[in-house]
Amino acid sequence: MKPLRLLPWLGVWLLAMIALLATPAMAQSTPSESASAEGTASSEASAPTSYEALANLLEDEQSRQELIEMLRSQASALPEGIANELSPEAAAQGSEIAPEDVSLPRQLAELTSRVVSDVGGQFEQVVGIVGGLFAGQEADSVFDMAAFTSAAINLGLVIVATFAMFMIFRRLAKPLFTKISGWSLNGSNLTPVLRLITCVAIAAVIDVLLVSVSYVGGNLLATFAIGEAGELSTRASLFLNAFLVIELLKAGVRMLFSSHYEGLRLLPVSTQEASYWNRWLARLIGMVGYGLMVVVPLINFYVAASLGQAVGTLIMLLAFIYAVAVVLKNRLRLRNNLNDMAAKSTLTASRVSLQLFARTWHLFALLYFLIVFVLTLTRPGDALPFVMFATLKSLAAIVVGLLVSSFLTQTIGRRITLSDDLRRKLPLLEKRLNSYVPNALRVLRTVILIVVIMMVLNAWGAFDLAAWYASERGANLVGKLVGVAVILIVALAVWLGLASLIEHKLNPETGYGEPSARAKTLLSLFRNALAIAMVTITGMIVLSEIGINIGPLIAGAGVLGLAIGFGAQKLVQDVITGVFIQVENAMNTGDVVTVGGVTGTAERLSIRSVGIRDLSGTYHIVPFSSVDTVSNYMREYGNHVGEYGIGYNESIDEAIEQLQLAFEDLKASEEHGNKLLADLTVAGVVALADSSVNIRVVIKTTPGDQWGVGRAYNRLVKLRFDEAGIEIPFPHTTLYFGETKNGKTPPANVRVLESTAKEKDVEEKPIVQSDSQNDSQESVQQTREPDHLKPDHDDVDER
Repeated sequence: MKPLRLLPWLGVWLLAMIALLATPAMAQSTPSESASAEGTASSEASAPTSYEALANLLEDEQSRQELIEMLRSQASALPEGIANELSPEAAAQGSEIAPEDVSLPRQLAELTSRVVSDVGGQFEQVVGIVGGLFAGQEADSVFDMAAFTSAAINLGLVIVATFAMFMIFRRLAKPLFTKISGWSLNGSNLTPVLRLITCVAIAAVIDVLLVSVSYVGGNLLATFAIGEAGELSTRASLFLNAFLVIELLKAGVRMLFSSHYEGLRLLPVSTQEASYWNRWLARLIGMVGYGLMVVVPLINFYVAASLGQAVGTLIMLLAFIYAVAVVLKNRLRLRNNLNDMAAKSTLTASRVSLQLFARTWHLFALLYFLIVFVLTLTRPGDALPFVMFATLKSLAAIVVGLLVSSFLTQTIGRRITLSDDLRRKLPLLEKRLNSYVPNALRVLRTVILIVVIMMVLNAWGAFDLAAWYASERGANLVGKLVGVAVILIVALAVWLGLASLIEHKLNPETGYGEPSARAKTLLSLFRNALAIAMVTITGMIVLSEIGINIGPLIAGAGVLGLAIGFGAQKLVQDVITGVFIQVENAMNTGDVVTVGGVTGTAERLSIRSVGIRDLSGTYHIVPFSSVDTVSNYMREYGNHVGEYGIGYNESIDEAIEQLQLAFEDLKASEEHGNKLLADLTVAGVVALADSSVNIRVVIKTTPGDQWGVGRAYNRLVKLRFDEAGIEIPFPHTTLYFGETKNGKTPPANVRVLESTAKEKDVEEKPIVQSDSQNDSQESVQQTREPDHLKPDHDDVDER
């Protein structure tokens, strides 16, 4: 066994030895009993007078109000003894300094000196009393060995019987605890937190019943089976009362750190950690509880009050040393556990708080134990109950806050999943809800943290929560916070409803078909305007709720809007023109338009400008104030207007026939056949150009498909013309070599390296040459010499 674990057992052994040494004085009769009886009789005689005075005081309205104020001030004040010792008058005694000039460090120094003196005096008295007991200085004391043996045996039998009954009952209830723990871990009816709370509450009720049954059984045994029948000795009563209180406290500790049943453990710690802290707290509670509630009262009653006070000081000193040793031993271990919890936290404030608390938790723990120890030494009758109840209230507030936070996390913190039908109708609703829930959960956690801090401060008397809430300022603040929360919730619900309705209208799977481009544009603009209006109205209402006069704000906003209207006329023109463009349905998102000299697809429409992506991918933002004309290529239908030139020596009718055949090929195409809205329209010959005869055709298509249909038709026309041998004129180049003075053209020798052109059988008309041309006819030589690259100077004969 480790030395640290021996410390509480050593304290229990010392307490037992002191109790055994105190038993020889049990037979003494104290004169204080008769004095107390006389005092009781006199107090009973004066009781009716006191009650009548109290009734008269409560009947008077002013006196009753003064009494209430005095009680509230006393509730937040320190115990009278501690306040007197900390007062400037006590610190100024024995010096020439005025009480109002005494500093706080001097007051603390005086208090520390007085505490040390009291402790020293207590130990001197203990040494004197123990020495007198061993030396037999008290002549009136008569040690009755038989009475001592009987009392010790009877008390031991009560202790053994009570603990035996409690252990037997716990053993019998073990299957029930195991079943409840299994349902808490593996049940499916409730959420995990609700199952945990329910199972822990049921186990706590069973635990309290077991303690109560053991307490009643111990009382029955001590009254009817042990000692004198029909009488309950003071010693047995002290032990049984202490057993009830201590075991109930241990039951509360088991709710937090259940070492044997994982499903009945409120705190999220491992089994090993829970077992360690459960044993440590049980030892500490047992040593302090049985020592102060059994041993110290026995010594005070049967030996001396000074010896009992000294034993109480010794008990608290041992408990303080034990607690400090455990805290220092587990400083790094608990720091690592808290850092792991901080790493898993999703809330930034919680993560930072846990990391900060991990570094300083041992300082808070040491300070807490030091305050408890000092208060116990100075005024144990006043301070110890206050510290105990404050600690219990603080632990209860923290545990309840953790449970509520965990319940909210498991209830609304997980991802919200909508039904398939609702997700199909409103595909953005689930994403929107899952984006709002984490923020709402952070707000709720912050509120829970503030409430827990206020309750802890109220438990320690640093803040009067009830009085603050009863005051006008507290009630107004709580009312305003609740009002703001209700306003935000209603605004969020209205926004979700309207945004979901717009989304429902825009969704093609809701049963109304694909919405038009105009509907998409207008609904998108309405959604943006709705968002701006909701934010503005909600902000104004919230400001009004918290007490800010929004009248000047509205007037200032009007003046600012007027100033902006005069100073930004272009902006006003943009908005007005944009409104009329949308009302007249001039263009919508996805249309191919020409606006402000820019042609492209309208990708974004706002109330002030339009965003256009042209064919090269460049994105243009065109303000509506610069728009004079809107050319929309996406209204009802589109036309492909094509002009096709043929040579002058080609037949026009044959060319039109080939154009019709190309259109029939286009109608048979799977890709473009469904885009044609009418038959081919042949406008006829529209121009006799310099080198071609131009024929115009018009193809009516679905809107936006005229360009793709035109490209496909051009391809088919080229294929048909090539198949029919119809020439499509194209530019030619003529070489001219000049003339001599006598009007003759110099000959040019041309060598053709390779013929790549495809010869066609075309009838040529004979060329009639004049006599003068025959005299100067040039001879053309053709050659396929592979080494010839280009004509040189020797290839040209000069005459």
